[in-house]
Amino acid sequence: MKSTVELEIEAPRGEVAALYADPRHSTSWMDDLQRYEPLSGAPGEPGSTYRLIPKRGKRVFTATVLTRDLPKEMRLRLEAAGVTVLVSGVLSDVPGERTRLVSEEVFQFNGLLSRLFGLFARAGIRAAHRRHMEAFKRFAESVRAGPPHSG
Repeated sequence: MKSTVELEIEAPRGEVAALYADPRHSTSWMDDLQRYEPLSGAPGEPGSTYRLIPKRGKRVFTATVLTRDLPKEMRLRLEAAGVTVLVSGVLSDVPGERTRLVSEEVFQFNGLLSRLFGLFARAGIRAAHRRHMEAFKRFAESVRAGPPHSG
């Protein structure tokens, strides 16, 4: 199963790419994520691994950074019991210091029960992907805007 989300972010590609590629920021924009746990390597660099621990549920994902070609793209593999997700983020410039982010997630369900879950959960998976990418957009734009000024 594949899910693709495309959106424009009001920030330059270099800034967006740096935020997107750094897993330490994950809890700042993924509302269902309790914490990020580094396992090996420099965070976000090719070959590095880390865990994503959810606030609810037991599906802990282990992520491996496959490629990092900033500011153009980033690819990872997420693995949990019964599922592997290949994630790619491709970034391109849009006039006016904006960035187009195309996020693609390809799910591979392993085993009969996981495949059945994937079949019935398609809409929910796609909705969660969109929700996460829209939250990342808000996060990236808020970092660019900086903290509110008091007057």
